[in-house]
Amino acid sequence: MKKRVNVFISLVAMTAMLLTGCSGAGDGQNDSAETPGDQTGSKVKLTAIITKHPLTKPLAEMEWLQKVEETAGVDIEWQEITADWGQKKGTMLASGDIPDLFIGPNVITDADFAQFQGLFQDLSGMLEQAPNVQNMFNEKPDTKIIATQSDGKIYGLPKYQRFWPATASRQFINQQWLDHLGLSMPTTWDELYEVLVAFKEKDANGNGDPNDEIPMDWPGGIGGYFNPAVLLGSMGITLTDGSGQGYFVEDGQVKNFLTDERYKTMVAFLNKLYKAGLVNPEVFTHDYTKFQSIARGEGDTAKVGFTWGWVASDRFGEQLAPQYASMPPMKASADYAGKLSWSYDHYSLNYGTNHIVMSAKTKNKEAAMKFINELYAPEVGMQVLFGSLGPNIKDNGDGTYAVLPPADAKMDPGTWKWTSTMADHGAFYIPDTLKLTLGTDMQEVLGQSEPLEAALEVDPDKDVFPGMFIKYSTMDNNAMSLNNTNVMNLAESSFAKWVTKGGVEAEWDAYIKESEKAGLKQNLEIMQKYYDDYMNQN
Repeated sequence: MKKRVNVFISLVAMTAMLLTGCSGAGDGQNDSAETPGDQTGSKVKLTAIITKHPLTKPLAEMEWLQKVEETAGVDIEWQEITADWGQKKGTMLASGDIPDLFIGPNVITDADFAQFQGLFQDLSGMLEQAPNVQNMFNEKPDTKIIATQSDGKIYGLPKYQRFWPATASRQFINQQWLDHLGLSMPTTWDELYEVLVAFKEKDANGNGDPNDEIPMDWPGGIGGYFNPAVLLGSMGITLTDGSGQGYFVEDGQVKNFLTDERYKTMVAFLNKLYKAGLVNPEVFTHDYTKFQSIARGEGDTAKVGFTWGWVASDRFGEQLAPQYASMPPMKASADYAGKLSWSYDHYSLNYGTNHIVMSAKTKNKEAAMKFINELYAPEVGMQVLFGSLGPNIKDNGDGTYAVLPPADAKMDPGTWKWTSTMADHGAFYIPDTLKLTLGTDMQEVLGQSEPLEAALEVDPDKDVFPGMFIKYSTMDNNAMSLNNTNVMNLAESSFAKWVTKGGVEAEWDAYIKESEKAGLKQNLEIMQKYYDDYMNQN
């Protein structure tokens, strides 16, 4: 983004690469004379919190992690969080009683740094203790930009995982159901509606039960990955990194789709689907695990007709994946003549903000930094992402490696990864020079991204918000954090109500006013200023 390259990452070019490959106080760098491993050989005790995928096995069973702790001379007491971190975090930070380390994607955010000043360790003066981190900064300068606050301090370190494509979400429809019913793949929302009605009424999966099909499903939110906000691309809106809080850029102007007329159109369409019984009635109550399991059906019998996901094998399982086809964006209406777009997620997929953060109260900062340095070793990074050498990754003995297929032949590679290790939630660096042959799921994702190729040809100067590259002042961060909480509380409750019960047309004007009162207008003004400054500097 900073270099003004064409923001579209060629899937064809990437194919070649893929196929080859709590606490205690002070603000000093090391407030204690204690070092990692004293003269008696004992390990330094540290505490840490990680947010992890619900499928992920206990950290104590990860071979690579035990070796990292051993090499660093630390013994970490882990608290493993799989749900409700947002609710737990506020109380913990307010108390000041926090662990030595936090690991996970934005487990601690820039807004937290601004709100709880003095609680987190500035790592900028400690980097000589972490040569692997320095190597990442040198080889991928964008990672240092992402990590550095406006005052030059570094509280959280990013990740870089290199291999991922330009978008996280692909749009899937059951091609076998279409063929069984003699239907064509829909190209407009009206055509999608008719197809979903047929899925519901005509025993699409052919098992003799006309009531077990779920025509449409998603994880229950508005934006972010695998959620219906990507339908806004049907009206020309380019999401950035899923636009989980609604923000996007259009012709150089920062906007929020939550108050955009095109969002109202999308919500009305979803309500039409819901009223017709075409949406999973549990869409706003099931968790991601339930969402995933339903789509995997029963044996050869699929249950879900249309949805979004990473790749078919991950979304539907290896057995059902061949039934599904990846779709291009649909037009909102047959007469729509504008550009179709999608969610451009290259930076959020390959980079990550604040994946590891240290408490300023940590008594053993040198030990904590040694552990951090080990995490960012290249050979460790691939294990953080894909699993341990041996069970998950083969060492070919010549400086090259290969991701192994799942030990359980019935398990798809995506689930295998998330089951085995921290995966994308970890803190790590995978250099472009590492020779790693990826698993079939990562090769699969490229082919299933081809229908979205044209929609991902976007202009970085006009259509992509450089969110992780912009650092706000403490005052603005605090204001935006409070405003976003208020805005999203209103938006999420309204969205669920409007989809399930209707009323978006009648309540829209009042909702717009409430959103502005909640702080959305102020946030847009702040973000526009920082966006303009960033674009003028680069």
